[in-house]
Amino acid sequence: MTLTSTKIKITGTIEVLTGLHIGGDSSFSAIGAIDSAVVRDPKSRGPIIPGSSIKGKLRTLLAREKGTIPESGTAGFKNDCEEITRLFGSSEKNSDAAGTGIQKSRLMFKDAFLINKDELPQVFETKFENTIDRLTAEANPRQIERVIRGAKFDLEIIYNVEKPEQIAEDFANLQTAINLLRNDYLGGGGTRGNGRVEIKDLKAEVVTGALSEDSAIPELK
Repeated sequence: MTLTSTKIKITGTIEVLTGLHIGGDSSFSAIGAIDSAVVRDPKSRGPIIPGSSIKGKLRTLLAREKGTIPESGTAGFKNDCEEITRLFGSSEKNSDAAGTGIQKSRLMFKDAFLINKDELPQVFETKFENTIDRLTAEANPRQIERVIRGAKFDLEIIYNVEKPEQIAEDFANLQTAINLLRNDYLGGGGTRGNGRVEIKDLKAEVVTGALSEDSAIPELK
């Protein structure tokens, strides 16, 4: 039997293909400074990709794929199907499969940290953008900070095994979300060229508990 405390760790690498901007604190900006800086690790001052950003993007892409985001009105998590809520959770009351309470997420996402700083000529770059008023033709320039292409971050996700018979379906849905992200973007400004990423070197292994002999970890690519 599969132990109730069985956990599968999924690891990989997020490689930045085009400058990545996930905004940090911009409550104060000196004259001539960057208008929108990237989020940083307070300890190292290096860039991070928050686990919440990865989780939120994967969930949104999967929900859009499965048609659970309404065309109009409020696009809350309550519209998500059971396959999504059991993976990503829901704070909506009675959203679990049994209809008895809040649905806990089977996936736990770690903040992703830069792992190849020594290979990069620099970590950050400044992208200058301009918005033009269509009536007055007045320009409104701004400076966006980005993590340069070629930067790599460590990806780590913990999958909590609750029902072994659902592992294959859960992993298939996670694979779909990852494939969708490869053709989408992380962070802000994706339609303007920011945030294209590749997900590489995916591996999954049991790190706590054990799986029964008739249960296997599906391969992620």
